[in-house]
Amino acid sequence: MSGTEVHPLPKTLLVVKPSSLGDIVHALQVLQSVSRQLPDCKITWIARDRFAPLVESAPFIHEVIHYRRKLGWRGIREIVKILRTRQFDMVWDMQGLLRSGLMTAAAGSPQKWGRSDSREGAGMFYGRQVPLPATPAPHHAVTILQEFPTALGLSSDIEFPLNLSEVGSYDWSSFFSGDPRKTFVIFTDSRGAEKEWKGFHELTRLIFETIPGGRIAWCAGAPESPDFDVPEDRFLNLTGCPFDEMLALARQKSVFIGNDSGPMHLSSAVGNLVLAIFGPTSPQRFGPWPIDSPVHESVTAAGGNLANLSPEAVMHSLRSLLDR
Repeated sequence: MSGTEVHPLPKTLLVVKPSSLGDIVHALQVLQSVSRQLPDCKITWIARDRFAPLVESAPFIHEVIHYRRKLGWRGIREIVKILRTRQFDMVWDMQGLLRSGLMTAAAGSPQKWGRSDSREGAGMFYGRQVPLPATPAPHHAVTILQEFPTALGLSSDIEFPLNLSEVGSYDWSSFFSGDPRKTFVIFTDSRGAEKEWKGFHELTRLIFETIPGGRIAWCAGAPESPDFDVPEDRFLNLTGCPFDEMLALARQKSVFIGNDSGPMHLSSAVGNLVLAIFGPTSPQRFGPWPIDSPVHESVTAAGGNLANLSPEAVMHSLRSLLDR
């Protein structure tokens, strides 16, 4: 199909973006813009059951179909069975993998669009492959997804913050009642050991020592504790907490500090100051969006090796972020 072909604006749109957390956050930011331009369009989203509650918290998403990934092929067949009974004006496969391609193929629609950089043969299921940005590579994950509304003739501008329903009340909610610029949420892990910086213990110590009244909340998938005595009234340890609580913590008004991870992107999207720590991955592709925002700072380890990044260097970047 021609890249200049005009398409009717959809009244029903299916978004296939099952995972991962950071990718879903990016896609939500794009779809928020789409929904404001197409207020009468009903948006349905296929999301992995683990991430579905986050998508459901977006008021501009009208329906979420839960994909049970842990069931393997059975989970894909469940989605295919549902979609074979449904009709949409348009489908956007924003994932670009075999499983999302199969879901796209199953949906009834005259317009099935997917990423031109799709893998695993997913492209065979698309009626149109949405091109990559015309700007020189590397392309940020957000700019790739922005090409979908652009191809439809819509603006791809992203508005902040990402509009999500209010977080429920937790026992620790009062911890965030103070100055958000002196309240730090530190995520100590990431997807993949090579992306996990090991200096958070010392960084925590430096924050307590040099920022009067600073308060710090830790979070991670596995339980962990600082290797020194912390002031109990200024420290909250939520490592090992349930996933929904982790997402709620990432959304608290605070200064977020963490590795390249989904919670980092979520905290950025809702408008927090973010200090992102990078090693082998590139902030040009995976940094907090937009990467040139004054409320975001990315620090990259020399040679892509996080062992080369000192706590003092990260603290210097944090100071720079806070001084803006």
